[in-house]
Amino acid sequence: MAGEPAGPVSSERPGTIASPTPQAMRRALGLFASGVTIITGLDDGEPAGFACQAFSSVSLDPPMILFCVDRGSRSWPRIRRSGRFTVNVLGEDQVALCARFGSKTGSKFDGLDWTLSRWSTPALPGVILRVHAEVQDVHAAGDHDVVIGLVRELEPAPGGRPLVFYRGKFGLEHDIPQALLPFGLWGWADDWG
Repeated sequence: MAGEPAGPVSSERPGTIASPTPQAMRRALGLFASGVTIITGLDDGEPAGFACQAFSSVSLDPPMILFCVDRGSRSWPRIRRSGRFTVNVLGEDQVALCARFGSKTGSKFDGLDWTLSRWSTPALPGVILRVHAEVQDVHAAGDHDVVIGLVRELEPAPGGRPLVFYRGKFGLEHDIPQALLPFGLWGWADDWG
């Protein structure tokens, strides 16, 4: 029936309920399927990038997007300095590329066939969409920054299915080989960057 609560109703007052732990947040919000992106930019001519699943459209007019990034990220401050970035939306066959950019170790661009976009940002190969944007605003929110970008160009690729992250794994039915991930299961974008 419309208007009824979706689950059990607690008799506790809101002020007496403990806030969820980071682990509880990761578990619960893992029930929300999301796409996976790699945010890229240049810092003094050197490429920087990180895997990010917290990405969304904000406004159609003007065209704006957002992403969220852990403030402990090493890549984000480098990208922020340049004032522009590209969101590379990954296809379902790009788990290895995601693993490369989700790792805190190693050089993410070594041996990778990337190109420089007309916006002077790294464009990654084989993605299903590139969104080129300028940093419009950054808001501190807990341990993350919420980055608002003004979209300058869209580059959709024909066809292709997105890489989906759900319940700590890739694919809705987990049919994507998790063994491609050298560092175990992920949850949220907490450890990416």
